Amino acid sequence: MWSLGLRCSRPRVESGLRGLKLSAARATVVVERWWQVPLPKEGKPARLHPRRHRVYRLVEDTKTAPPEKMQVLLTQTVPKLGDRGEVVEVKKSLGRNRLLPRGLAVYASPQNLAALQRDQRLREEGKPEERTQTPSGERTVELLRGSVLTVRMKNNVKWELSKEVVCRHFLKELRLSVPPEAVRIPDEPITRWGEHWCEVTVNGVDTVRLPMSVVQFERLKTRRYKQWLSHQESAGAQPERDGEEES
Repeated sequence: MWSLGLRCSRPRVESGLRGLKLSAARATVVVERWWQVPLPKEGKPARLHPRRHRVYRLVEDTKTAPPEKMQVLLTQTVPKLGDRGEVVEVKKSLGRNRLLPRGLAVYASPQNLAALQRDQRLREEGKPEERTQTPSGERTVELLRGSVLTVRMKNNVKWELSKEVVCRHFLKELRLSVPPEAVRIPDEPITRWGEHWCEVTVNGVDTVRLPMSVVQFERLKTRRYKQWLSHQESAGAQPERDGEEES
């Protein structure tokens, strides 16, 4: 079937109100003939049927098409979008009007991606004092410095705390994915409940030591029930203290 690319204009309704655009909104509409036109003889025009060959079907309408997107490489951390060094897909209007002019991102070209990989390789292979922490790594360090890891172990079996178990509890308790090679625990075996410590190295740059409490395992339903009991006891003790102060 033959295709015809027709460019037509869709005028907006004119109004006497100020602030409205009176210029026509141009859009590209691609259509094709429903019935194929037979090939004419050499040197003669094509014979079109008066009705059949004037029926078209819509192929593409740029006004109703979804907005096109583009890939950009973030040079700075953008909230709700990504961290520095990430390749994200955004609308063209957002990339061209905000990210690129403000220097927040560059085009995800092969040259820029190669430069990013080279910088990451130098950051990983360089000397420890020359390495720099990523923005996401800085946020992870701040979170670890203010956190306490709780490891829940069962009492009906013999156990010994390992790095793999600690990593699973990092993901379960703090929602952090930590590889075993980045974790350090005391050399002496931990086989009883108590207060201990562990160290986490973030991106091979910063090392954070945080307290680790090894407690008896309890089901989530049981923990919530105990929390509810303690809340009820504290709520009941509050009116008694208020009555003593009034008397």
